[in-house]
Amino acid sequence: QVQLVESGGGLVQPGGSLRLSCAASGSIFSMYALAWYRQAPGKQRELVAAITRGGSTNYGDSVRGRFTISRDNAERTVHLQMNSVKPEDTAVYYCNAGGLGMTYWGKGILVTVSS
Repeated sequence: QVQLVESGGGLVQPGGSLRLSCAASGSIFSMYALAWYRQAPGKQRELVAAITRGGSTNYGDSVRGRFTISRDNAERTVHLQMNSVKPEDTAVYYCNAGGLGMTYWGKGILVTVSS
């Protein structure tokens, strides 16, 4: 069992930066692939960024070059550094962990990009 808790969300101005964190507890953190998803009002949940157990990363087209995902296995955390944010980045962001035949989700955290 893995519990995921997101933090770091809030209001940010267009062009600004924000860092999301996800703290995990429970099982063997290093065994899981990790990801951030987001869901904007009226839209489907979409992949923002993912990182494998080995550290390989993948990004959604809309955030590539602006967002960076990283993981710290010792601290059992995964981060999403968001730079040059745009109003269309406004969404609830969810932390995801997958592996060992299981998938876990955090409850989500709101990010609002507005002036």
